[in-house]
Amino acid sequence: MTWPDLSTQSWIAIAVTFVVGGLGGALTDVSPWYKALRVPSWKPPDWVFGPGWTVILSLACYAAIQGWQAMAPGPFRWAVMCGFIANGALNAGWSLLFFKLRRPDWALAEVPFLWLSVIVLIACLAPSSGTAAWCLVPYAVWVVFAASLNRAVVRLNGPFGRAVSS
Repeated sequence: MTWPDLSTQSWIAIAVTFVVGGLGGALTDVSPWYKALRVPSWKPPDWVFGPGWTVILSLACYAAIQGWQAMAPGPFRWAVMCGFIANGALNAGWSLLFFKLRRPDWALAEVPFLWLSVIVLIACLAPSSGTAAWCLVPYAVWVVFAASLNRAVVRLNGPFGRAVSS
């Protein structure tokens, strides 16, 4: 078995994916605060989120690699890759807001920007690589589901912003 012949950009995409996933995981603190939150009955078990995000981030990485390879060299291609970086920052930012700062309300306010970043990436990739664009569709759907769950948590537990206790 040999390693696939990947370009430098592909290895960078893979490394960035690991950083985003690792950062999101590190910021996701399933603390007593989180466990005390009231959640809707339709919330999946906590163990589902790790594999779910692994699949979503793997597909996003593949989309970035496919997009890079399919797009003509130039500023637009670089702008799309910057869009992936912005999306990764928004992704990690949601975990920071929800888990570390314990502000599900702020996390919910950030969700439209996260979702829009995925939709913009899909629109930018579609003309060059339909495969890359379609790889991001599960991410867009997941963000809608996560937003619904986030909204339910806010409605069941708000208001937030009281002093944070350990």
